[in-house]
Amino acid sequence: METIAKIYIAGHRGMVGSAIQRRLQKAGFNNFVTRTSKELDLRNQAAVQQFFEEEKPDYVFLAAAKVGGILANNTYRAEFIYDNMMIQNNVIHSAYTSGVKKLMFLGSSCIYPKLAPQPLKEDYLLTGLLEPTNEPYAIAKIAGIKMCDAYRAQYGCDFISVMPTNLFGPNDNYDLKKSHVLPALMRKFIEAKRNNAPSVEMWGTGSPKREFLHVEDLADACYYLMQNYSEEGLVNIGTGTDVSIKELAVLIKNTVGYEGEITHDLSKPDGTPRKLMTIDKLKGLGWEPKITLEEGVRMVYEEVKEMDWEAVT
Repeated sequence: METIAKIYIAGHRGMVGSAIQRRLQKAGFNNFVTRTSKELDLRNQAAVQQFFEEEKPDYVFLAAAKVGGILANNTYRAEFIYDNMMIQNNVIHSAYTSGVKKLMFLGSSCIYPKLAPQPLKEDYLLTGLLEPTNEPYAIAKIAGIKMCDAYRAQYGCDFISVMPTNLFGPNDNYDLKKSHVLPALMRKFIEAKRNNAPSVEMWGTGSPKREFLHVEDLADACYYLMQNYSEEGLVNIGTGTDVSIKELAVLIKNTVGYEGEITHDLSKPDGTPRKLMTIDKLKGLGWEPKITLEEGVRMVYEEVKEMDWEAVT
């Protein structure tokens, strides 16, 4: 990518999009075109088409999506499949019709079958049944990967797909009704410490294992792949290591300095037992993560420890 190129980051105010913009700015890019969701509804085909025809971006990072944790995915099943399908269909197709040089589609590790062998390899896609709680979201993301491949095959579009693992970092969602596990636990432990609460409740048994990547590392990987990768299929972006949810809770508890107990709500689902991705393909392309989980959790705590949680809806 040339530093003077016009770059459209769909979802630039979200955790992923804002991190990608910061990474590009660090590399000397400043010709960005952005729209908030109020300014441009990416579910509106005509509006998206008009935007691309008028702005004609050179490069596109498709980081806009309706996202959430187990509760949100399982509650808003129709919205998760409809909104995400519409967003990616419109952006990918308009990128083709307007002559975008290269597009990166960002998916999620939930695309893999619930009981796929661990660690998850890219070619395990579509080899088994999905986790039921987030199936609508996963199906939308799988369709996005296949759409990029189809446009590459039929039209010669340089559209690539990357699958990040569980992310955390600046601009994360701390709404307990919609957040993922790491920010939810961070908020719970900070609030419990402030209120001198005797215990913090976590969902399920705490035995499922998850992989966590700081969003600054993700942004660095995305920037690297846009420069160095151009193939069909997908590339996993993760750390190659995982921890149990209970281990994560203990790490956050210790980082926050909370001294109470951890209890379990066993009526809540655990979700997929394990979702560790192999990053051999990514390493083979020349990139590896730099921020450890311990370091990343400390960074997040310093960012949010004074946050007014009452203002987080």
